[in-house]
Amino acid sequence: MVKHNGMRPQDIVVLLKMVDYGEEEWLNVDMAKRLGLSPAEVTNVLERCRIARLVSDDKKRVNTVALLDFLQHGLPYVFPAITSAPKRGVLTAVSSEPLASLVAQGKDKYVWPYSKGDARGIAVSPLYPTVPELSQEDSGMHELLSLVDCLRMGRVREKEIAVNLLREKFNTYNNA
Repeated sequence: MVKHNGMRPQDIVVLLKMVDYGEEEWLNVDMAKRLGLSPAEVTNVLERCRIARLVSDDKKRVNTVALLDFLQHGLPYVFPAITSAPKRGVLTAVSSEPLASLVAQGKDKYVWPYSKGDARGIAVSPLYPTVPELSQEDSGMHELLSLVDCLRMGRVREKEIAVNLLREKFNTYNNA
C-alpha cells in the first residue's frame, strides 16, 4: 500500500503546468525539464496527486474542482507566503497581471526574489525555488503562479478575483 505523506509545493507547480499544457501531450521527462525537477520527482508528484484525487487515475488530467478547492481553502495554511525586506525580483500576486490591472494597489509591489528580475518590491517566498526563473521563461505559468500567490497572501476581495480567474482558466482546460 502506497503512503501519501502529504502535499509538497512542487505538487502545485506540476498541477498548474498540466493545466497550462491543456491538451498538449507531455511526458514526465519534459515536465521535469520544464519545471527544474527530476523525472523521478515528477513521478512522485503525480502519484501523491493521484492518491489525493487531484489527478485522474492515469495521471494525465487534473481534477480542477478539487484543485481549486484546495488552492482556495488549504493552500494559505499549508504553504503560507512569507514576506521580507524589499529585493529585486519578479512581480507576483496583485503586482502581476492579470491582477495588477484589476486591483487597486498601493505603492508597494510584491516580488519573488530573483537576481535577474526587473522589479523591486517586498520579497515573497516563492511556492517552490524554481518559480521565479520559470515565470521569466513561461508567461502562462507566471500568470497561474501569481494568482496562486494572491490566494496565499491576498485580501478577501483580491482572493475572490483570483479564484474567479483561476476558475475561468480551469474551465478552459476542462473544455479543451
